[in-house]
Amino acid sequence: MSETASKAPGAPATSGDANRWKALVFIALAQLMVVLDATIVNIALPSAQVDLGISDGNRQWVVTAYALAFGGLLLFGGRIADLWGRKNAFVVGLIGFAGASALGGAATNEAMMFGARALQGVFGALLAPAALSLLAVMFTDAKERAKAFGIYGAIAGGGGAVGFILGGVLTEYMDWRWTFFVNIPFAIVAALGAYFVIREPEGGRNRNPLDIPGVLLSTLGLVALVYGFTRAESNGWGDSVTVGMFVASAVLLIAFVVTEAKVKAPLLPLRVVTDRNRGGIYLSLGIAIIAMFGTFLFLTYYLQVVKGFSPIKTGFAFMPMIVGMMVGSTQIGTRLMTRLPARLLMGPGFLVAAIGMLLMTQLEIGSSYASTILPAMLLLGLGMGTAFMPAMSLATLGVEPRDAGVASAMVNTSQQVGGAIGTALLNTIAASATTAYVKDHIGSATSKSQQQLVALEGQVHGYTNAIWFAVGMLVLAAVIVVTLVNAGRPDTGAVAGSAEGAEDEVPVPVVAH
Repeated sequence: MSETASKAPGAPATSGDANRWKALVFIALAQLMVVLDATIVNIALPSAQVDLGISDGNRQWVVTAYALAFGGLLLFGGRIADLWGRKNAFVVGLIGFAGASALGGAATNEAMMFGARALQGVFGALLAPAALSLLAVMFTDAKERAKAFGIYGAIAGGGGAVGFILGGVLTEYMDWRWTFFVNIPFAIVAALGAYFVIREPEGGRNRNPLDIPGVLLSTLGLVALVYGFTRAESNGWGDSVTVGMFVASAVLLIAFVVTEAKVKAPLLPLRVVTDRNRGGIYLSLGIAIIAMFGTFLFLTYYLQVVKGFSPIKTGFAFMPMIVGMMVGSTQIGTRLMTRLPARLLMGPGFLVAAIGMLLMTQLEIGSSYASTILPAMLLLGLGMGTAFMPAMSLATLGVEPRDAGVASAMVNTSQQVGGAIGTALLNTIAASATTAYVKDHIGSATSKSQQQLVALEGQVHGYTNAIWFAVGMLVLAAVIVVTLVNAGRPDTGAVAGSAEGAEDEVPVPVVAH
């Protein structure tokens, strides 16, 4: 469907259309800031812990406070974007994120740090869905949409790895506080650019009153789920509070679904997730992120603890993955998205990533970076970049304009929940395998050096066991995509929805007045 056909005469969106590529720069900059923040703080955490006197038992809250607020409020943030207007939500989210980052960088104790991280999560939950839904309503031509989402997908996938590099540089050569302060110029430039450049198409707001029961049930349910997995990592799966969190989450989320089916103006209209294409995208993305986040963590520990890499060298070791993601997303995905159905990009993309992950199962203490890790990272990045790009686009294509914010929030929610599950689940698998290995082999170690060697071998054995699980997750993601996602090429004009749901949906290209 051409852009010309999608515009009404004299419509105010023309200037916005003319500026859409400039707008993409500022949207991409904001997305990079949010994604960077997820990993950059991890590199700085040891230094911050010492400076602020944070105990080992409490240090996880630097990560958990952000994850709980971000994951728990994403659906609410998406709905606010639909209500306020995506541009307004985007700018407010950026300003709030900058303020929270300044608070974190200036923290003088652990309470101030935890509060700042929670605030970052709150404003991130407003900012992230607004950014993605702005792309959904601004880029309506199939080829241009492919390019725009290619750039966005590459940033969403590769930004986390860039965070390792930037975090290492800032922590080693400046101070851990700069891992927070660095967000401020990003946010200011993106907010100013968005305010002056973005012209959001008219008629896409959802002005229905807020679904307060839905907000409470979804927020509490997602917070309980994320906290359950986070706690399982440190306290074990049999811990009574962990089990209680999972039970509470299940009850709350079931109640949420029942509520959404009955209320007149639901927070999450069930038509958004019951569409087979979007449902398949959300599920496959969440499962793929489980594999990816755990692998990031294992590779960081392997390179620093086992191979003795510095934080900066570790960051640069992730460069092949970033390059692979950029090529997969901006070259392969963008060029083929308008020629092939999404499943023929996403399915093979996840399988290529699985092959890269399979190479990592061969890791040993003496493994060469050049012969084992580098090709594995290239394949992982190439596959994930190719899969992410059509996924980001298809997740919002064909959704009603008034639902664009909440549909975008579901993309972020699947990624955030997938990340929390992946970190906890894969860490638990790795820890169990390491414990079993050390127990079986420590008896034959007679000297201290041999015992240290067994301990390192146990760690690597644990990583490879968990990575085998990650391989399975990526294969499962590919199967889900091939089974559920049946949308045609975006340039065919077909709504990205199932036949059953198509009558309720208006394709995004129709609304760029």
